[in-house]
Amino acid sequence: MSGPAVGLWLFEPREFGDILADVVPWLESFCEPVEAKVGGDLDFWVRDGSAVGLSALNPNDVGVFFLSEDEEIPAEDEDYSAFSRPPVQGLVLGAGCSGPANHQVLGHLTLALAERLGALIDFDGLLSCPTPRDDTGDGAHLDRARALTASLPGRLTEISYDTGGGGRWFRHIGDVEFLEAWLQHPGFHLVK
Repeated sequence: MSGPAVGLWLFEPREFGDILADVVPWLESFCEPVEAKVGGDLDFWVRDGSAVGLSALNPNDVGVFFLSEDEEIPAEDEDYSAFSRPPVQGLVLGAGCSGPANHQVLGHLTLALAERLGALIDFDGLLSCPTPRDDTGDGAHLDRARALTASLPGRLTEISYDTGGGGRWFRHIGDVEFLEAWLQHPGFHLVK
């Protein structure tokens, strides 16, 4: 079973090898093992959550995490008009399995990496709402997502994209300040 994943958008190009050269020593300070995979992807197991603000983490409650390059950023079907320029590069940070502990660790890892890399966070959907994959979705879902996120600080942007059914739908892209607030919000803790 695959778990949750988020994107990290970079607006200055960097070689993926240079990103790993920066990130791997940091990960090795609290993860074990940290393994490079074929194609350059990185797998790692968090053993000490205090490095990302999770002092009560039991490593046995979480699985493997991964970092890879997102070959689809920038995408032709996405509307980047809310930004002064489109992202030039994307990374994918994900958990190998689902569950509240994995979501919590992923959120805190994302916050730390976004700060470290100067990246925006692609939540790969509307926060607290299911993301329709085959149609344009339900306006009520969009209204609930907007109501939930409007009260949080930081910048959160809706990006539209093509759905599999030929329509358009949205997903959220946020900054570090927004993610910090979202990690403290009760709605985040309801994520399974």
